[in-house]
Formats: sequence, structure tokens, C-alpha cells
Amino acid sequence: MHDPLLTTPSGKPRARGLGLVPEGRPGPFNAITDVPGVAVGYATIIEGSGALTVGSGPVRTGVTAILPRAEADLQTLVFAGYHSFNGNGELTGSHYIAEAGKFALPVTITNTHSCGLTRDATIRWAVRRFAGRFDEDFALPVAAETYDGFLNDINGFHVTDAHVFAAIDTAVAGPVEEGSVGGGTGMKCFGFKAGSGTASRVVPYGGRDYALGAFVQANFGARGDLTVLGHRIGGAFDDLPMRRATPDRDLSSIIAVIATDAPFLPHQLRRIAQRATVGVARTGGFGRHGSGDIFLAFSTANRALMGGDGEQVLNADFVPDEHIDGFFEAAAQSVEEAVLNSMIANAGMEGRDGNFVPALPHDRLKALLGLTG
Repeated sequence: MHDPLLTTPSGKPRARGLGLVPEGRPGPFNAITDVPGVAVGYATIIEGSGALTVGSGPVRTGVTAILPRAEADLQTLVFAGYHSFNGNGELTGSHYIAEAGKFALPVTITNTHSCGLTRDATIRWAVRRFAGRFDEDFALPVAAETYDGFLNDINGFHVTDAHVFAAIDTAVAGPVEEGSVGGGTGMKCFGFKAGSGTASRVVPYGGRDYALGAFVQANFGARGDLTVLGHRIGGAFDDLPMRRATPDRDLSSIIAVIATDAPFLPHQLRRIAQRATVGVARTGGFGRHGSGDIFLAFSTANRALMGGDGEQVLNADFVPDEHIDGFFEAAAQSVEEAVLNSMIANAGMEGRDGNFVPALPHDRLKALLGLTG
């Protein structure tokens, strides 16, 4: 029987499936989808091999869609905050989040040169799905990116509206596939194949359990920096270099999306988003110059975030700032484990011009950490 804590839906091992036990108590799926209403969908594009022909391939890319609420409810705003640890990247809608502390509609993540398309396609999807809603209004969806040009024909612009629609329309709750899927298809992390990863934590507060989950598109870090559960072990894999037919200019990044059903205000969600930095640092990342390390956090708890036709005073629930530390810790833990899952649930991949990124060897990893079985 499939255990979502140990393997992905397709049977790929996760960190806990190798015997790694990060700190904290995971939710039942150990995924961002442990937050009720949140769903994840993918469109994955893997085509061709050999020498790069711009516009033809090889193609190693895709789109990830994260739905903050159930599809029929995606017009309902969520409180949000974001943090740019290193700003060599893109997160559309960030100005509105900074200004108003909220957003609506699906979040998309893709490659750097398709970020604008996924943003625009999300609006097209919303205009079609919610007839009349945007006739006299605007949409500012969130779209993010990391660079996959080492493996992918990134200037071939292979992501289309149809891929965005497919990622949104196939988004599901429950266990989440990880590794080289969706926007993470062509990504690498610490010199190993990486991409999409997720994890969650249960946070007891006020007599009930809340869920906090993270999703990452991991594409950052140099091999020697890799740190797993406090052990700096990247140097032990120097005999497994990437194969480079074309230069690798270390164009790296990580996008992290953190969701929770605990009630928070926008300034608090910005602070929670900042704690993704701690999770990245625990794996060995430190924000290299060329890295776009951008983190988003949102809460599904409060729903009445817009005034009606008449004047009214709205009320919002929130956890006091003085009691927020347990959620800070959960954010750091979830991001750390999500990054590990993005590498462990993966295989080596060859892309354009024969460029090759190896998988993180499971047996050697376990031996270095003193794990048996």
C-alpha cells in the first residue's frame, strides 16, 4: 500500500522513505495539500534529445499550478505576504501583495522565459472560468520562475496556454508527485537533479491542530554546499559531476510557496515567508548573486477580505505575533524537507546538447548519514 510519507504517488522514494527523519510532525500527506482546499497540478513537457535546435528542442520544462482554494472558490482572496531573500528572479503580483496583502487565482511556477505567459494564461483561464467576473475588474495572478536553460530549450518557448490550463484543471488535493515534474522538470539543485518538492507540518495552537505546508521549485546551490540534516556532505560526491557540453553559468533560484489554514494577517505572512530562508540555509543555500530566492506565504483562514457596496467594518482572526514561533519553525522545517524531497524523488536527466545532471545517489547518501536498510 502506498504510504504518502515514504513515497510519491508514482512510487519514487521521499526523504523519509530513505530513513531520513527531519524535525517536526508532518501532516498525513506531508505536502502543501495538507492545508484544506489547496491543490497542486502539473503539465510536464519532455521531448527530444541531442543537439539544441532553438524552437525544436530538446525540451525539459513544464508548469506547476498551486490552487490556494478549491477551484470554484478561486475568486475568494487570501491574505498573503512575500519575501525576496535574493531578488535575481520574478514573482508577478508581488507589488499588489506588498500593497494590499492579498491575492486570488492559481499560482503558477515555470521556467524563466515562460513566466509572463503563465501569468497571462492564468488570466485567460479565469476570464473563461468565471464568466463576467472580470468584465469591469482586473486580475493580478502570481507567477514565478526558475531557470532551466542547462537542460531545456528555454528560448524555444514551448510552454503554451494549453499547458497552463492543463496544470490548473488537473490540480488535485492529496499526495503530490515530486521531482522532475511540472515547472521543476528541467531544474537542478546542488549539482543534482531536482525540481518540485513539498512537505508539511502540524502546528498545535489554541486547542486544535493547524496545517502548514510548503512547495518548492528547487534550482539552487553548488555541490560542495549540500547539507543534509546538519551534515555537510556535498564534497563526498565530487566524483559525480554534471556533464557539460555547454557552459553552466550557475543561473540558480528557488521559489517556495507556504500555505496554512491558521489565521494570519499579511504582515505575519510576510514574516512566515521570511522563514523559508532558514529552510534553504539548512540545506546549504546562502543566496548566491545569480539566484532568485523568492518566497510566498498565504493563509486560507479568513474569507471576508473585501467590502461590499455599503460601508462596513470587517473582522479578521489572527494568531498573536507573540505566539507565532511554532509556525516559524514549521515553515523552516517544511521548506528544508521539501528541498530534500525534490532531489531524492528524482533520477538523472539528459537534456540539450547532451548536458546531464546526475541523481543524488540514495545508497551513498544513506551511508554518509549512517542509515541502514
